[in-house]
Amino acid sequence: MVLTVNSPPDLSTFTGVTLLRMVATALVDLSRHDRSPDPIYSDKVQKAYNHLVLQCLLREMEPPASVAGMARWAATRPIGQWPFDLPAEAENLDEFLVDAQTGVPTQRCYEWEVSGPDAAAELFENEIIRTVFAQCETARSPQSYTAFRRLLIDKPVLTGIDKATLIGEHPELGTVLETVNRCYEPAPAAYRGTDGRFATCARCHCLLKPDGRSWRCELDRCRREAHATPKEFIDDRSTGGLYLLRAPLRMFITGPGLAEVELEQKLIGKGLVPEMWPGCDAYDLRITLPNRQVWAIDVKDRANPALLGHSATRFRPEPPYNRAFLVVPQYRFDDREDYKIVFEHFCPPEVKEQVTLLSDKAFLRMLTTTLTRLRKNGSAGGDDA
Repeated sequence: MVLTVNSPPDLSTFTGVTLLRMVATALVDLSRHDRSPDPIYSDKVQKAYNHLVLQCLLREMEPPASVAGMARWAATRPIGQWPFDLPAEAENLDEFLVDAQTGVPTQRCYEWEVSGPDAAAELFENEIIRTVFAQCETARSPQSYTAFRRLLIDKPVLTGIDKATLIGEHPELGTVLETVNRCYEPAPAAYRGTDGRFATCARCHCLLKPDGRSWRCELDRCRREAHATPKEFIDDRSTGGLYLLRAPLRMFITGPGLAEVELEQKLIGKGLVPEMWPGCDAYDLRITLPNRQVWAIDVKDRANPALLGHSATRFRPEPPYNRAFLVVPQYRFDDREDYKIVFEHFCPPEVKEQVTLLSDKAFLRMLTTTLTRLRKNGSAGGDDA
């Protein structure tokens, strides 16, 4: 493709982070559509490609020869080798936008895409959550919201039989059944193994993608911790079909949800009774300490601390609490030693005043110290924790 520029363009809007978001959005859009010998690309894909080529030419770089070439760049060139001119704290420049082994967008790609102002993934996820919230509030059924969240965490893959028996096993989902059905799509053929069967991940239970003679999981933590091993193999011909949770929900509900449930179990192990997603997801967990102090906890599993800080908001005031914590899995801090510094740099001041960012390990250490002190003192009053 040859790009023709008829008049001097205004380049200020299409460089740096803005161009990265455009490219990430285009890559996710491409991943949602089947390839064909003569593809017709959406406007967002063509626009991203055009501006990428323009920035390459301005820097005397050889641009990708086509949209397909742009996709190959995403799997073979780390972010630092693109003409993005990103600030150093904005991203780990050694990361890729597409996983070379599976050909699917990485979580970093989805994070930049969902941060775009017209990102379909963000709109879909937000619409789903708003719809379920409204349905549960109208029905005065917070237990339906909790059941919905647990389903998306525990069951990112459903067989046709599972879908048919869902209400019988989980009657509280009746309030949101129509929305539940929108969350799942028929399992794409790209996840089918050479023997015709699908495989689920032993850790997250999402579908694995075949990678030669092995399998690969899309979620960062599974790949990092080498948990991309099959739990079970499914022949969709004998199960009434197979359905996979849509990608934005896998990345931003199933992924963090696993960390939420893991934290829930650790809190129970410390003798506490955590309330999950109180107030239809005002925040993720709510715990009451022996001195009747209440802590509110939101769990995020985000690769990019700059985007996490930029999008952070104050916790909703109800249900009430005394302290608010944003908890991120320890491996994100291990990957980036400056995770907290970058987060706080981009976090709005009013959020930093209210919310404390900690790794899950640091949070549990602090909680253990607090509980030991309170129990030693026999505290049952309203003393500060």
